[in-house]
Amino acid sequence: MKLWENNQIDGINRLDAHAHYNCYENKTKAYYDQNQDTLAFKCLNGMWKFLFLDAPEYSPEGFETCGFDTEVMDDIKVPGNWQLQGYGKMHYSDLWYNFPINPPHVPSMNPTGIYKRKFYVDDTFDGKDIILRFGGVDSAFNVWINGHEIGYSKGARLESEFDITDFVKLNQENDITVRVYQWSDGTYLEDQDMWWESGIFRDVDLIGRPKHRIEDFKIETHLSEDFKDSELLVKVKTNCSTNSKVELSLIDDDCNTKFKKEFKFDKAELEIAELIKDVKLWSAEEPNLYTLFISYYENDQLIEVIPQKVGFREIKLAGEVFLVNGVAIKLKGVNHHDYHPRNGRVMSREDLEKDIILMKQHNINTIRTSHYPANYYFYDLCDYYGMYVIDETDLECHGFELTGKYDWITDDPDWELAYTSRLRRMVNRDKNHPCIIMFSLGNESASGCNFKAMTKLAHELDPTRLVHYEGDFDMEYADVYSTMYTWIENDKKPFLMKDIIEKSKHPHILCEYAHAMGNGPGNLKDYQDLFYAHDKLQGGCIWEWFDHGIETIDEKGNTYYRYGGDFGDDPTNGDFCIDGLLMPNRKPSPGLIEYKKVIEPICTTLVDAKKGIINCLSRYDFANLNIFDLVAEVICDEKVIYHETIAMPDIAARANQDIELHYDLEAINKQTNGRCFLNIKYLLKEATTYAPAGFELANAQMELPVDVEKMPIIAKPFDFEIINEGPILAIKGKDFEVVFDLIRGIMTNYTFNNQVLIDEGFKFSFWRPVTSNDKEMIHDLKKVYFLHLQHDVVDDYHYEVLNNCVKVSIHINHGTTNACWYYDLTFNYTIYADGRINVKVDTKPTGKLDCAPEMLPKLGFNAKLHKGLDHVRYFGLGKNENYIDSHQSAQMGVYDQMMDELFTNYVVPQANGNHMNCEWLSLCDDRGVGLFIKGINNFNFSASYFNDELVDNALHTNELVADDFITLHLDYKQNALGSFSCGQWQLEKYRTKFEAFSMEFEILGFNNKEKTDVMLSKEEVK
Repeated sequence: MKLWENNQIDGINRLDAHAHYNCYENKTKAYYDQNQDTLAFKCLNGMWKFLFLDAPEYSPEGFETCGFDTEVMDDIKVPGNWQLQGYGKMHYSDLWYNFPINPPHVPSMNPTGIYKRKFYVDDTFDGKDIILRFGGVDSAFNVWINGHEIGYSKGARLESEFDITDFVKLNQENDITVRVYQWSDGTYLEDQDMWWESGIFRDVDLIGRPKHRIEDFKIETHLSEDFKDSELLVKVKTNCSTNSKVELSLIDDDCNTKFKKEFKFDKAELEIAELIKDVKLWSAEEPNLYTLFISYYENDQLIEVIPQKVGFREIKLAGEVFLVNGVAIKLKGVNHHDYHPRNGRVMSREDLEKDIILMKQHNINTIRTSHYPANYYFYDLCDYYGMYVIDETDLECHGFELTGKYDWITDDPDWELAYTSRLRRMVNRDKNHPCIIMFSLGNESASGCNFKAMTKLAHELDPTRLVHYEGDFDMEYADVYSTMYTWIENDKKPFLMKDIIEKSKHPHILCEYAHAMGNGPGNLKDYQDLFYAHDKLQGGCIWEWFDHGIETIDEKGNTYYRYGGDFGDDPTNGDFCIDGLLMPNRKPSPGLIEYKKVIEPICTTLVDAKKGIINCLSRYDFANLNIFDLVAEVICDEKVIYHETIAMPDIAARANQDIELHYDLEAINKQTNGRCFLNIKYLLKEATTYAPAGFELANAQMELPVDVEKMPIIAKPFDFEIINEGPILAIKGKDFEVVFDLIRGIMTNYTFNNQVLIDEGFKFSFWRPVTSNDKEMIHDLKKVYFLHLQHDVVDDYHYEVLNNCVKVSIHINHGTTNACWYYDLTFNYTIYADGRINVKVDTKPTGKLDCAPEMLPKLGFNAKLHKGLDHVRYFGLGKNENYIDSHQSAQMGVYDQMMDELFTNYVVPQANGNHMNCEWLSLCDDRGVGLFIKGINNFNFSASYFNDELVDNALHTNELVADDFITLHLDYKQNALGSFSCGQWQLEKYRTKFEAFSMEFEILGFNNKEKTDVMLSKEEVK
């Protein structure tokens, strides 16, 4: 049997996994904890020589020797994935194995990479054991030093260490060779939803350790019942047991010593328990850390000092909830893959730090390391910044699901070592990090005897944490009940969130929900409301953090991002990897902005508008709201007419308190004539690790009850020229002209002051470009109902001239290809002498109503405007795009944006940029001339340089070429987003139905140097 196909060999000469730590010669260096200051350290990252082969057996003779001619080899970066450096094939799949399923066997043609480099070992390593550490190698590998075979390892996202002391030459050049196999028996456990990428993708380090030393240690904290004190339990394992002692010294964040003691021992293992009084507890909200120095002495000589951060916290099960420091916390989380748009799975400490800071700035408190352990420094960062972590084993066997025997190897005892070894290595490395509250057994691998063995091992290795596994539906071994994408409503689903609420006797989390693919996800508030309403529902993690697009530059120099199928990869799940809250260029998506709002730490309600009393409810589990300043403003139109800053009082976690503001509502009513909104911002008083002072973490908006009076406009007497030649009806006033094509039933021209403003409109439509969350509905939308193929039949039209206006009425029957259901539409245009046009549309569903679809993408009107009208102002919900099930982050106001800013540039082009509850909209050119639109009823709008067909058919952003007109959508309703790409579809209350409706609005050409859009919005024709 080939080595890389032997599931009974987990590794050869690989050292046992242990806690990750550094050792130093004194406490000063230990305090700063820099790799370069350790007893001996050398990073082997950089440029290596590389030879790519179709199979291991094609390796040239003597490739592992020092004298092998590397001139025949290429250069390659380490860490790196070879597919992104020009070798092999990029391939993305969510589910399938890329070879026949015949465990433990893999294809004979097994892409292989041989890595070589020279390295120099200096005197700092003299007299020490020299350890070679690989942070991650995909999927399995052998290693040689100076021609000597050292060992073998697998487990792609797990550390591997080898003792190479006997094979390294000090103060001389040394040779290292690593042969990496793309496929191994381990691949059957590594079928995660991500790009298949191979090679040495994490750091390679040399570490010098004393001959006699601490080999491992474990830290536990056990809190007192009142959570004021804690037992600090330290278990130390050494390789020496005579004339030895350990000194423990614990300091707080201000470098005050909490305790310091020496402990002599005469055996290899030592257990020390010490009561620490008045501890500051660690949580994601208040990540208080202490530093423990573990100093090892032999014959009273200091050998090494090991620093370890300590967070005093405790996790316990308590009936239907789990507790952190006595509180049934709420997880507000995301799933996090290793991802970089240029470097693949290579993530530096700086990359991870940026991710965590951004998460904290968006109120996220939990990360699930989907679906494998992260690099060691990830956990240091989570300890420091404050993040709950579900640490997941490098294990997924998803492809077996399609064989009809999902538990093929999961329930096969012959694979127990492969399963338990991965868990053991993760737990033993990560066990001392306070951020980790759960160890996860893996993902999407059915259930069976090997998971039972893993659970038993997890509880033995670390009884202080919970065990998580989503596939344990019968709760045979997991500590928390975890589900994915559990729906809130669906008559055809046998299992919904209400069933968990009613029947489960365990704490529950959604380890994945709200699939953040493209425009969305919707329903975030609906899920969060459930979490807050039920203690046992302890939150969940959005799928997922990052869009996994591969950065590409086209021939014109445009940057765009490729996804599955763009590399000829087959089978592939296509753009299913473009499913993150963060776009590949690190720009927060509208979905992330919405999530920040939904999980914000303060809920604000207006108690008494006249007295200025609001109520602040804390959504924190531990922190006090006195860390914030409250900034209150009253805004009418664009003007701030009241501003106040208040230091937030002491409001404990989960408590609420009324706060009195000091605006004068009566005075406001006298000095304004427009809708007034009280806007609240909660800003950090002081800088934190993740944000500067003044950073906003929560906000609120409430409308104040003020009187609004319209300004009456008396319509001028009739003064028009009317031309009706064949199918064309033209109506000319002094400063405007409007033209109708009576055959098509639409306005084909609207001119103001000799400038064309509208090229075509307003044309009824119930279609919008497909969103990523429509993926499961595309066939019905386009192949069953043909909603994108719409047709108009003009049944009737007429016009009449009155004293002060012209009225044009057009009746249209609107349907789709092969449809027997359709809309009857009556357009009524009332045209006044100043160029103002009132447009009223009455609609009625007709035909065979039972043949119509359950949902329509939208109900509204499209128009083509002059391309120069690129300066957009509107009064409605903004600034980010918003939809009926995703608008919590939007606030009412007057917004001023350029046309380009209205377009959300999703990796896969799709419907975007909608704004709800709009009262008026203006689009002007750079001279201030443009089109004003006022809704008699509130409307939705979006506008862009890209027409719907172009957006609908484009696969990448670089395929979008601007039109010579602006496409304006003026809509009665836009359908909800949902997250049906993988999860809950649009909730019934948010759906756009085949329903009767009326919509009325006014259009008017104007010059903002004569009158502003704000003032126009107050006018009312009499």
